[in-house]
Amino acid sequence: MPRPQKCRFVCKMPDNDSFAPNRDCVEKVVMTVDEYEVIRLIDYENCTQEECAEQINVARTTVQSIYDNARKKIADVIVNGKKLVIEGGEYKLCDRFSENCGKGCRKFCRRKDL
Repeated sequence: MPRPQKCRFVCKMPDNDSFAPNRDCVEKVVMTVDEYEVIRLIDYENCTQEECAEQINVARTTVQSIYDNARKKIADVIVNGKKLVIEGGEYKLCDRFSENCGKGCRKFCRRKDL
């Protein structure tokens, strides 16, 4: 019997939830919100996998797996000209987004009290 999935914390929903190389894209690739958050934290915010794991409340090995899956999806979109849609997944939004959160949200509001 598999272990239940831990709740993954996400700072905020993406401002843009889809991308397409052109308007004629028929095929799409779905990236989950937690995959987006891992890409945002590691590639955009320059967090380490350990920092990312702490911020989204999972093990570092889980972050590595999420990151690998997300990068494969991004590669599929770029190489094959597919539409990327960001939706779904198991996550919880930051409760304190309106209080000082921004691009590096969890660098300022840690989850220790949740």
